[in-house]
Amino acid sequence: MQKNELVVRYEQAAAILPSRLRKAALDLTEEEKAQAEEIRLRAGRPLSVLLPSGERPLEITVEPEELETLCDLATEFSRYAASETIREGFLPVRGGFRVGLCGTAVMKEGANTNLKNLSSAVVRVARERKGVASDIAPRLFRDGGFQNTLVLSPPGGGKTTLLRDLIRCLSGGEGGCPPQRVALIDERGEVAVVHRGVPQMDVGPRTDVLDACPKALGIPIVLRAMNPQIIAVDEITVREDLRAMNLAAGCGVGLLATIHAADVPELLRRPLYRELLENQVFRLAVRILRDERGRAYALEKLPC
Repeated sequence: MQKNELVVRYEQAAAILPSRLRKAALDLTEEEKAQAEEIRLRAGRPLSVLLPSGERPLEITVEPEELETLCDLATEFSRYAASETIREGFLPVRGGFRVGLCGTAVMKEGANTNLKNLSSAVVRVARERKGVASDIAPRLFRDGGFQNTLVLSPPGGGKTTLLRDLIRCLSGGEGGCPPQRVALIDERGEVAVVHRGVPQMDVGPRTDVLDACPKALGIPIVLRAMNPQIIAVDEITVREDLRAMNLAAGCGVGLLATIHAADVPELLRRPLYRELLENQVFRLAVRILRDERGRAYALEKLPC
């Protein structure tokens, strides 16, 4: 009997762990494996698994040396090749996984150049949910043109998952929408999860990924270099992001972005996002609604 795909993805994530911790992480029920979102390691504390109900500690303590081993396994024993992302606190891993890292920052001239004495790590159990955006993507066009769109949900609501599938659908022309050249600025490596130049997640056939680059720097780069029809970014957080998107909108490029917010009234309560709406760069919003039955998506016009 074929294993549940969600279980398989969890077991693939656990395979990144040092052998002693791996054995403990795999000693979960099939239901728990299917629901697990993260595996967390903290030096001197129990290994834990993040489930929808919260963190569940396992009966095994993480040794500091095991965090170093995790880093070696995740980089395939080539930390130097991964130094650019290690200093940013994460590692993209073959297969579409991502390891977040904490430790002692090595500072030089006011900038972090490395992490040493690793103290904690989190292995994200990356799962693609292809098809969740199939109904939404064609509705983001008006008179054949893509409408600049925000994806809204509270933290943990599934924004990145929906964004990834929207990019895949737009890039591939799925559901009847015209195929688009999409430039993805994947600042934290969570959307495409690029490993040695190859996206580990399916972001579509016409998508170009600029990995590990701040959005405010990346947007002008892809505008000059890639001739995109749509620029996609995950999580607008600072005013510099707004300036760069205003520039792109002025060049006639479509924009697709996510924001931590439950709805439009919440956007209006925050000065930065209120300014975003006042600039009228974005026309549509997709709200992610979540209840005991799962996720649903509501499309609405943004106020002019």
